[in-house]
Amino acid sequence: MSSEVEQHIGNTPKTLETIQNIISTENNTNGNITVTKTLSILQPHSLLPKPTPPATSYSNPPNDVVQSKLKTFLRHRSNDFSSAISRTITSLKHSIEDLNDESFKYEKNKNDVTEFKLSGLKVTVKVKNDASFGKVRITLFSRSNCRDCSAIRRFFRERRLKFVEINIDVYTEREKELRGRTGNSTVPVIFFNEKLIGGLVELNAMRKNDGGELEKRLIEIANGKFSGDVPVAPAYGFDEMVVEKEEEEIVKVVRVLRQRLPIQDRLMKMKIVRNCFGGSELVELLVRHHGYAHHKAVEVGKQLCKKHFIHPVIGDNDFEEGNHFYRFLEHEPFISKCYNFRSATNDREPKSAAAVCDRLTKIMYAILESYASDDRQHVDYVAISKSEEFRRYVNMTPDLQRVDLLELSENEKLAFFLNLYNAMVIHAMIRVGCQEGVINRRSFSDFHYLIGGHPYSLATITNGILRSNRRSPYSLVKPFGTKDRRLEFAVVKMNPLIHFGLCNGTKSSPKVRFFSPCRVAEELRCAAREFFESDGIEVDLEKRTLHLTPIFKWYSADFGHERNIVKWMMNYLDANKAGLLTHLLADGGPVNISYKNYDWSINS
Repeated sequence: MSSEVEQHIGNTPKTLETIQNIISTENNTNGNITVTKTLSILQPHSLLPKPTPPATSYSNPPNDVVQSKLKTFLRHRSNDFSSAISRTITSLKHSIEDLNDESFKYEKNKNDVTEFKLSGLKVTVKVKNDASFGKVRITLFSRSNCRDCSAIRRFFRERRLKFVEINIDVYTEREKELRGRTGNSTVPVIFFNEKLIGGLVELNAMRKNDGGELEKRLIEIANGKFSGDVPVAPAYGFDEMVVEKEEEEIVKVVRVLRQRLPIQDRLMKMKIVRNCFGGSELVELLVRHHGYAHHKAVEVGKQLCKKHFIHPVIGDNDFEEGNHFYRFLEHEPFISKCYNFRSATNDREPKSAAAVCDRLTKIMYAILESYASDDRQHVDYVAISKSEEFRRYVNMTPDLQRVDLLELSENEKLAFFLNLYNAMVIHAMIRVGCQEGVINRRSFSDFHYLIGGHPYSLATITNGILRSNRRSPYSLVKPFGTKDRRLEFAVVKMNPLIHFGLCNGTKSSPKVRFFSPCRVAEELRCAAREFFESDGIEVDLEKRTLHLTPIFKWYSADFGHERNIVKWMMNYLDANKAGLLTHLLADGGPVNISYKNYDWSINS
């Protein structure tokens, strides 16, 4: 197109009214002759209405206005585009930093990802999982709180070797199988498929061998013949077979009494008491339907009270004939709060409290070893709730309903209630949950078990039993009244170290642990030392200030005056902190005490 035509088109308004012709040009390839063609434009009919431009725009804008608007548009677009690029780069930078941070955390915590950082390139290499040795299944027979078992368990986890653990303290029915395979019940015992490998000594020998004997053995078994006689993994929902003893005579009597006694609401001292019966009615029924002599029927009534089949409506006296009212244990008003009660009481002969405590402790040890961190600071409550160990623990809790706590020695009683508190906290976390904050935890502290015929909450165990019936923080009333039968089960002498053995499920509480009756005093001292080593105390030498856990403030009645607290702690501090405290106390100057903020978040 010629320059004249370009200039003409550029300077002429492009509307139907003004543009009459559009000139197109073609160059003839045989010469320099320019041929022009005129294309006529069809005009709209004169009677058709002409379009009206919007009021906010020019129907025929001048060139300077168009150029101005075009420049403004381009400038805004340029700024928006630059801002978008800047935001994208910044977001990408943060994402890369976050990704690097997460990769670092994952590498630090999981130890199964290796990163190679090169200039302009990031290579992530996943280490091959050692657990994939063909069809080899590793089985570990173990017991709770076994040091050698813990060492093997830790080694398998570090090497990412998948294994099936059979704890014969939890799955007691599997001990017979272990004896059949090995000739005894000594643990730990490792199997690769059906092949007996041995215990910790044999594993260490293979692990330390320079030729990689462990891997060779796994590959050899994977490529060998498979007999199929592999120890079966524990199945969820299958309990051990219990041989039922012959039913006691008193249980048969209780079954008849439940059916034939006139259980109804009665009026007593201008009050209505629910679901009760009279003592004389029980005696009469025993004499008439069971053929007991009168004095024998009264003796049966006393046995029913002692074994917590029935309770007096008012008071805690033994059974008396006459105008006295009694309830069956399942009709007590508090029974609906007890999470170890399942629609009916456990009528079997009560197990000894020491045996129940031992069984409870072993199952809880197994739960922590499988579903808590190695330092016991973090607990996986979701995994526990789905585990077979927890199901068996819950099935065991009805055995607590009618145990005789009076048969426990002082150390057995201390270990029993310490372990029971820590187990109840785990149960409460799973069943009712817990909100953060001291006020929101009141309903959590009201979580009850039925123990020895009486209800016990977490707060009752702490303040009524373990603290010898002392008032809880910010309370004016003691847990037990003077006529409360639970008062006789409280420990005789309160040990302030109990506060470092109780885990209430928060991050600032001591770590969760369980105690053995024969070593409970030593284990409490160890718990205090570990708590002070971690986060229990900080010493600021320049400001002459001790930063302590608020446990000392809440339970000041147990620890004494602040000056006495400092001297008392000296027995449980490491050499470094003890030296700093000795320096502060030696010069006779003032020592300030400050209390840390308590972290009420859950230790999951």
